[in-house]
Amino acid sequence: MFIKQAYTKNFDFTKYLPIPIIFLALIVLNYLTIELMNIDVEELLREQVEEKGTNQVFFETLLPMAVLLVALLSWVKYAHKQSITSLTTAREKIDWKRIFFSFGLWGGITAALVGIAYVSSPESFILNFKPIPFAILAFVAIIMVPMQTSFEEYLFRGYLMQGIGVVTRSRLIPLIITSVIFGVMHIANPEVGKIGYILLFYYVGTGFLLGIITLMDDGMELALGFHAANNLISALLVTSDWTAFQTDSLLKDTAQPSTGFDILLPLLIIYPIILFIFSKKYRWSNWKEKLTDRVSID
Repeated sequence: MFIKQAYTKNFDFTKYLPIPIIFLALIVLNYLTIELMNIDVEELLREQVEEKGTNQVFFETLLPMAVLLVALLSWVKYAHKQSITSLTTAREKIDWKRIFFSFGLWGGITAALVGIAYVSSPESFILNFKPIPFAILAFVAIIMVPMQTSFEEYLFRGYLMQGIGVVTRSRLIPLIITSVIFGVMHIANPEVGKIGYILLFYYVGTGFLLGIITLMDDGMELALGFHAANNLISALLVTSDWTAFQTDSLLKDTAQPSTGFDILLPLLIIYPIILFIFSKKYRWSNWKEKLTDRVSID
């Protein structure tokens, strides 16, 4: 079972604390700096883009997460003496077909939603395609975005899910804790500043989706593919002046952000459909047991 992968006779939860504490401290420090200094994040991003260029700012935004990914995987390997495979999945080896299927499924849905939005409201978009900047963006994004999303997945759905699960002997407690923290960590995103804290419900809901598919599938592969597709396809297809990713994407969204339908559509309709598709393809069963039963460690 996935959570039990982290358990050894020498299991020490204190070793789990340094990386998440450092990461969450940086999130809190960033948020407090913005609030206390009354920083206009949208204006700050605009100034950085004007000074450095869109692709450089994009790269610099993702670089810390790539460094943290290397640090986390190294810590797991050398401090915990745990293999990356066992951090990723309960299967004997990482199932790349699962990663690519999840990537293709959510990437296709994301692209379709952008296409529908463009067709239904073309006045809200500007064609932003510039061949050379877009080619550079694609090169940077294909390398860096999966590293950024993989860090978040390995931290929340892997490292903390397993660590908290072993300590509490629970599946439900780590699912709740990691999903809520995953959502709240986006509090400093410019989207939240623009739309409001209600957007955190979307991030928390996404955290629950990724946590559920990890526990039901006994591995992170589907979550890794989903998260990579979500950020990569979005970065390549559409940007706006108020999002965390400022890119030389194909389209630029000029409409003012709004709450309501855009948040409810994924949470109430699309995510349940995603769960249904995964459950049928991978023949999931015993939902209550896999999501709420105690973790038995012999």
